[in-house]
Amino acid sequence: MTAADVRGADPGDGRLSTPSDVRVPARSAEAVGRPSSALPPLAPDRGHPEPDWSEVVEHFREGLIVCDPDGVVCHLSPVAERLLPEVAEGRSLTAAGVPALRCGGVDEFAHHGRRLRIRAVPLSGNRSCHYVEDVTESVTRADALLAERARSAFLAVVGEKLGNPLHPDRAAAAVVRLTVPTLAEVAVLVLAPRSGRARWWRASRADDEAPTVDSGVLSTTALPPAIAEGLSGVEPHAVDWLAEQAVDAGWLPGLTARDVVARVVPLPGRETPAGVLLVARRSTRWYDEDDVELVRAFAARAGAALTTAVLYRDQAEVADTLQASLLPVEPVTVAGVQWGTAYRPAQASLRIGGDFYGSHRLPDGGSVFFLGDVSGKGVEAAVFTGQLRQCLQALHRVESHPARLLKLLNDAMLETTQAHGQGRFATMVLGVVRPQRDGALTLTMAGGGHLPPLVLRASGEVEAVPLSGMLIGVVPDPRIGEVTVRLEPGETCLLYSDGVTEARGGRRGDEQFGHERLVNAVTGCHRVPAPALAERVEQVTCDWLAHGDHDDIAVLALRATGPGGRPPRHLHAVPTAGGPAEQRETRP
Repeated sequence: MTAADVRGADPGDGRLSTPSDVRVPARSAEAVGRPSSALPPLAPDRGHPEPDWSEVVEHFREGLIVCDPDGVVCHLSPVAERLLPEVAEGRSLTAAGVPALRCGGVDEFAHHGRRLRIRAVPLSGNRSCHYVEDVTESVTRADALLAERARSAFLAVVGEKLGNPLHPDRAAAAVVRLTVPTLAEVAVLVLAPRSGRARWWRASRADDEAPTVDSGVLSTTALPPAIAEGLSGVEPHAVDWLAEQAVDAGWLPGLTARDVVARVVPLPGRETPAGVLLVARRSTRWYDEDDVELVRAFAARAGAALTTAVLYRDQAEVADTLQASLLPVEPVTVAGVQWGTAYRPAQASLRIGGDFYGSHRLPDGGSVFFLGDVSGKGVEAAVFTGQLRQCLQALHRVESHPARLLKLLNDAMLETTQAHGQGRFATMVLGVVRPQRDGALTLTMAGGGHLPPLVLRASGEVEAVPLSGMLIGVVPDPRIGEVTVRLEPGETCLLYSDGVTEARGGRRGDEQFGHERLVNAVTGCHRVPAPALAERVEQVTCDWLAHGDHDDIAVLALRATGPGGRPPRHLHAVPTAGGPAEQRETRP
């Protein structure tokens, strides 16, 4: 190639022209080993011979193909000859059979396992020059960077989506839904078995539709071998059989083992895997090492989310079980007695508190009943009430006289509090109710520092029972008051905690509800059934509070129904977190 072969192009458009105007691509200049400005001058210098241009272009990183006006190759650089072995000097360029050489401008194409970029430049005299560059490495690096960015973005979305579900079922559904379509066309998650059964979730996607999720249960003996192996913490290596096992399990409907490729990855847990993830997609998209590493990274995040959800579920189950054991128990059925209860803890979200009530049936047909309040609030107070109730359940079998039973309870409390250094105490009304032949009820009540009960007479009068006594759990031999009350048919005795009378509200929000307002609230309610009366006391107290903070509230009412009275019905008013305006739970 001589200087005459590269003359005639316009120097302003970057084409080869006169020797002094030859434009060399930046990469070509770097290949020579110095910047473009450092190239030897192409114009003949006085006193020096004109250089051999073929020696210069042979060192370009780009290959050069120069064609005459008829399209016949008249010059082929060594780089172009190596990249396009089909092209030969003296032959037509189109005869090489490379479609990209027939087009003008810039084109990029795959050729013999490499990625080439070709750029056509017109020369003077209807000649042309084609620059050919191997861009395989740069394209590979760019693709790898884009792929890594896509993987990082995917894992970031996974971390965000899996940070919220705190229930294993919802977390499992979210895991398989996120898997499709990035990692698989069908994804199956099998959780670690419980009680010999394993739950599974599957997400599948048809065309461009959103993934659909379904679930099922398998016995541990019916799990595919690869899944059982994965649940032991080992990633199966025999991948050829995974698709067949997935098809046999019915997880790949409408597909055969030849249609798909599959991988199984365990999901890390605390000690053993939280589950196993099976991913499958068309056999045309084989899982390479980068894909498998992405599946493993996804599995690590999914395993952490599922482990957290399972731990939260286990803790919630324990908390629910403990709460259920600490909730007040409805009184037992007694002939001629209608019970009414209402309960509202200070912390509605806990459902439990320091107030308690209940009853135990006696062999003679009567019943021991009680309502009390321990010092403190929340979980610690609720635990203490549970201890008291357990003591009463045991002690009433050896002593049914109210005053003596209350003293036995006092001794048990002292022993417990001194052993644990708690220093807790309680107030309580404990009584024994016995039906009479005429339909009346005889109530013998003992007081341990609690508020005096109220009696709603058939005449409409409200009486305060003169019951006094000392706190329970403070001194070894407390003074216990005792009184006997007779309830005629249709009359009611009302027991309540200080959460009612000490509720603060009103216009300024700091005025106590008080004993007088309570008496006024129940005056005229002597014909009201016991459940409705207990609910009314709880409701007027909450209205007075106006959603403000309050102590635990407990109400126990017992009404003499007389002979042939209706069976008792209880209202259990445990509010939801929304407050008194929401519907309360009612139990028949």
